[in-house]
Amino acid sequence: MRADPGLPWFAEPEVPGFETGPGFRAVTRHADVEHVSKHPDLFCSGQGAVSILDLPAEAHQFFGSLISMDAPRHTKIRRIAAQAFTPRRTEALLDDVTRVTRSVIASASAKARAGDGSFDLVADLSAPVPLLIICEMMGIPESRRAEVFAHSNVILAGDDPEYVTSDNPLADYLTAGAGLAGLMTELAAEREAAPGDDVTSALVHGTVDGERLTPQEIASFFILLCVAGNETTRNAITHGVWGMHRDPAQWETWAADVDGVTPTAVDEIVRWASPINWMRRTATVDTTVGDVPVAAGEKLLLVYGAANRDDTVFAEPDRLDLRRSPNPHQGFGAHGPHFCLGAHLARREIAVVFRELFAGMPDLRVIGEPDRLRSIFVNGIKHLPVALEGTPAAR
Repeated sequence: MRADPGLPWFAEPEVPGFETGPGFRAVTRHADVEHVSKHPDLFCSGQGAVSILDLPAEAHQFFGSLISMDAPRHTKIRRIAAQAFTPRRTEALLDDVTRVTRSVIASASAKARAGDGSFDLVADLSAPVPLLIICEMMGIPESRRAEVFAHSNVILAGDDPEYVTSDNPLADYLTAGAGLAGLMTELAAEREAAPGDDVTSALVHGTVDGERLTPQEIASFFILLCVAGNETTRNAITHGVWGMHRDPAQWETWAADVDGVTPTAVDEIVRWASPINWMRRTATVDTTVGDVPVAAGEKLLLVYGAANRDDTVFAEPDRLDLRRSPNPHQGFGAHGPHFCLGAHLARREIAVVFRELFAGMPDLRVIGEPDRLRSIFVNGIKHLPVALEGTPAAR
């Protein structure tokens, strides 16, 4: 599709209960994704950024939060949210990230050694780490964390039968969102009365020009954090292990010089994995993308995985090269007002996880194929069997 001089058109998926829309065009070239992202006046997010279908505006903002807003509302909400993610607060989380990661690795190692030496990298390591960090950031009590994990899995499950088990996936999706919203509404009310040193308190009491977030906006932002902050980091870590299994020299390179390689390795893993497949924009006026005319109202899908393998930008784009530099990838979105608010934290989490893996599990080995999530939105791996070298499962 990148070689096609146009913007390929596709029919929309058919969803029971919804009228099938007019179709969408795929934006796959790096420069074109960058152009669309930098011009929110020409390509809006408010008509839906995380759904190809045209849903009611309330549904877009409930599940997409900032992602499905346009200026000026987006600007204000993002400024309030940014107060909860200052560099000082993010740096203060580093000790928590290290502590959580070491605890999870120790638990996975103990589980492996108590059995045949094997465990599921996703279930036992790459999924718990970001989830626990988000829950600690937000001040979610331990008794509610399994609930957060289950609901966030359903929201990003696509139509994967492992997570969506009923005949009505949309109802499951809405129920999971309502569950997360209810949990955060309860917690926000507690923090309104008794603020703590957590992100929920910062969101509840943060203001811009005298304006505060509403309870619904706080709940929606929490859904975004659970989904984007959990799923993206989880899949970057998992894809990173899988990629280095396919090219063991990359594991050896990073393990031999953790501090030197980490700054480029983390971004390369995010590029190579591209955990989120796409975001949508809608043309607000008749315009062009590259040399291609685009009419007002047309839907565009920004295909990050394709842009991150554009060979006019990246040499040998299909190869995981942990020393790749420069690396203008779009794994956190392209530059513009919707660039990932949590990119700095995600980079730190990924860096810490691999640092602790090299220290605590240098003998980690992949022993099977990844079980991939059936989703058009998330480039997810549900399960990845691994084992510790020298154990029965690794032989």
